[in-house]
Amino acid sequence: MYQLLSADALVLNQPVPVNIWDPNGVLLLRKGEMITSEKHREQIMLHSPGVLASDWQAVSYGYTTALDRLVRNNESLSEIAKLSAMSVESDSSGRAQQLPVSEAWADLHAMLSTLLHQGISASQFLDRVRRIHCAGELLWEQQPDNSLLVLVQLLFDRNLSYSTTHALLCSGLCQLVGASAEMTAEARQRLGLAALTMNLGMTQAHDDLARQSAALTAAQRKLVREHPLRSASMLRGLGVKDLAWLRLVEQHHERSDGTGYPAGIKVEGAEHRLLQMADTYVACISPREGRGSLPTQDLARQLYMGFGRTPDRWGALFVKTVGFFPPGSYVRLVQGECGVVVRRGGKANEPKVMVLTGRQGLPLGEPVLRDTADPAWAVQAGLPPGEVKVVANVARLISRC
Repeated sequence: MYQLLSADALVLNQPVPVNIWDPNGVLLLRKGEMITSEKHREQIMLHSPGVLASDWQAVSYGYTTALDRLVRNNESLSEIAKLSAMSVESDSSGRAQQLPVSEAWADLHAMLSTLLHQGISASQFLDRVRRIHCAGELLWEQQPDNSLLVLVQLLFDRNLSYSTTHALLCSGLCQLVGASAEMTAEARQRLGLAALTMNLGMTQAHDDLARQSAALTAAQRKLVREHPLRSASMLRGLGVKDLAWLRLVEQHHERSDGTGYPAGIKVEGAEHRLLQMADTYVACISPREGRGSLPTQDLARQLYMGFGRTPDRWGALFVKTVGFFPPGSYVRLVQGECGVVVRRGGKANEPKVMVLTGRQGLPLGEPVLRDTADPAWAVQAGLPPGEVKVVANVARLISRC
């Protein structure tokens, strides 16, 4: 059963909290996507959009809870009037562990996207971002390979908020590598929260730049240079008082030799190094409008060498933890087959791969699992996502691993 939606329920430039369907069961908007203009909204309304009754119940509960919170906090009538059922994420963070991992990450992605795009107008920001981080932390702890598979694949989906996927993936990489380095739980939590919020000051611009092929304008360059300070300032205004969290956000583009920005100061420290490494890694493996993603094996070698001439301890640990070919990335095997990595292997260059196309480039009827530790199925090279002409069904791949 569907709950039909009015045009007023479809808020512009806000990620929708649930899937939206037409009466025949055709998906109109996937959870996390946005209605970007009045014309777009009119096109959606032509198809009599609706949501599943179960999703509507969850959305309605979230709306009622948010409305009650605003009233209890004595918010102004103008702030209360801004609230819409479809602009409030369903309270899914607490049930993320009961969902299939792909659905759990889709829920958290939609919730974080809403929060980051709301920015300084977000209510209960600290509580919401901590709940998202807590739910994500458990998923990374319990299903690290599946989480990498889901989020790296989401990184390739240009219909979703790039800034949100970037934040979730950076946060998870900090957790995985931080655990390998035996960082304290407190340090890993601080890193994870910093990763989720370090680009708060340019969320929409971050999304736009990922789809832009032209060179940055002067205004865009200024925003990019200033966004660490802008993000930290917004976090202070939203109630963040943890100085170490704020410092990580302010300095995530500073470098040890003083060549970074915005202040050009020399910054050392394991937490800063790991956050910057995760940020750089995710940016490099993300395809952009003007270029494809960089080959993960080349990036891994650069990280290992610290972009210098001597091996980097943190880079080596990062590569050892994540691998040359992380789950979710595409590879070609020596026999000519192509597929998607689904599991890290015992060695950085020996992942487990679900083959999607055969030696002649034709799609297989069913994906086939290959262990690339076997020389007969070794990885020949990493591939950009557009080179494999088969859409990976992530949930199905996970079920077959």
